[in-house]
Amino acid sequence: MQAKPIFELFDLSGKVALVTGANSGIGAEIADALAEAGASVVLVARRAAELESARKSIESRGGRAAAVPCDLTDRHAIEACAGTAPSFFGAPDILVSAAGVNIRRPMAEITESDWDTTLKLNLDAPFFLAQKLAPAMIEKGWGRIINIASMQSVRAFGNSGPYGASKGGILQLTRAQAEAWSRHGVNTNAIGPGFFATPLTLPVTSDPARWKAMAEKTMIGRNGELRDLRGAAVFLASRASDYVTGQTLFVDGGFSAG
Repeated sequence: MQAKPIFELFDLSGKVALVTGANSGIGAEIADALAEAGASVVLVARRAAELESARKSIESRGGRAAAVPCDLTDRHAIEACAGTAPSFFGAPDILVSAAGVNIRRPMAEITESDWDTTLKLNLDAPFFLAQKLAPAMIEKGWGRIINIASMQSVRAFGNSGPYGASKGGILQLTRAQAEAWSRHGVNTNAIGPGFFATPLTLPVTSDPARWKAMAEKTMIGRNGELRDLRGAAVFLASRASDYVTGQTLFVDGGFSAG
């Protein structure tokens, strides 16, 4: 049976995606989804062994993937990564900035190092990587940038000040990138995940009572499963989102709408 044209809007065949934080959690799930939709994926993260495992996982299911270990808190490393990425499958058409860190301490105990590390990885890296990759997208007249926001982009959670500040910045960065580049065919949007079990949220998920309480605060009545992010990621990475830019799509079971 011939595929219907509506499905072609979500087809990423021939596209190249670069995904940061692709060694685990949200980044790995999104990279896997984009590969399944047909994209060739360049996986970027600091831990090389986990990155290689993610690459092999995608290739074992028929996808195309390459791994580029990179410390995204280092601007020189970001520049090198952006220069290396096109050598595998061509210049990236899609950038997903999913790498992140959340250092949980009371505000009075946050150190300069805590602040610098959080802002460098969560906000600086999405800015500088997009700045380096966008020109090739503009030259082709098509591109997609997907940032990972958070519920903390719009509300405060205890003992998470630097993370919240960085994710608030992601909301405005997404709008600024959209304003700058959408007229050239490069749309920028963000995904705001709700409560998901990832290495980043381990301090929360390891407390069953707290994890249950979070689920009860959603409209759906459960916490997120990583597969819940797949459709949103493919939508924002594909031609299906041609007229969507500057937006943050909250995938949070209705928590932010309550």
